[in-house]
Amino acid sequence: MYVRYRYNNNEYCGFMKSGEITKLIGDMFENAELSAERVPVSSVTLLPPCQPTKVVCVGLNYLDHAKEMNEELPQAPLLFLKPPTTVIGNEDDIVAPANAGRLDYEGELAIVIGKKAKNISSAEAKDYIFGFTCANDFTAREIQLSDKQWTRGKSFDTFCPLGPGIVKEVNQANAKIQLKVNGELRQNSNINMFIFGVDEVVSYISQCMTLQPGDVILTGTPHGVGPVNPGDVMTVTIEGIGTLTNTLRIRKS
Repeated sequence: MYVRYRYNNNEYCGFMKSGEITKLIGDMFENAELSAERVPVSSVTLLPPCQPTKVVCVGLNYLDHAKEMNEELPQAPLLFLKPPTTVIGNEDDIVAPANAGRLDYEGELAIVIGKKAKNISSAEAKDYIFGFTCANDFTAREIQLSDKQWTRGKSFDTFCPLGPGIVKEVNQANAKIQLKVNGELRQNSNINMFIFGVDEVVSYISQCMTLQPGDVILTGTPHGVGPVNPGDVMTVTIEGIGTLTNTLRIRKS
């Protein structure tokens, strides 16, 4: 699993395996090599696994979620954006403003782009994907609904946890995705429920905007979306990747 981490007040990229992180030499997205430097995971702070120029999100992309919301299936991916200032890492706190109203979790599979992509086909998409990680498309639901568009309710700082790291492959035909709140299962589905698959989504977005190395695509959330309260701990687990953990806090001022 590829990670970014802080060690002795410096930031590095590395490869995490069996409780250790091996420092990478060079750019993670440009055939970086493993160094001889290793540190135990317990001695580092994991950072967001990449630093995207943008987070592109797909709405209503699970068959079970569309049914839950009594929505017609979309004819094309529904896109919106989160700014890079929303991105935080594993075990970082989500910090919401005090007047935000209802706050909802949305567990998701995230695609991490590995090289510049523009106007690519679905067949080409896999060559532009670096890997996959877990995400929580955290949302101020009342703001989203009152604004009648999604930007502000999705875009508060810390509203896009990513992590714990990036894996190169995930079984798109059969990988469970779950979200728990304080250990209680709230979302339980499989990424094979996608309306628009990974390659199709990457191609579709590239027809609109240039995707840069490190950019992130959130692929939509399954059924079971719901609210959380201050102090609640959310975990997003995707089979073959791992678990992303974050706690909700409320900003006092």
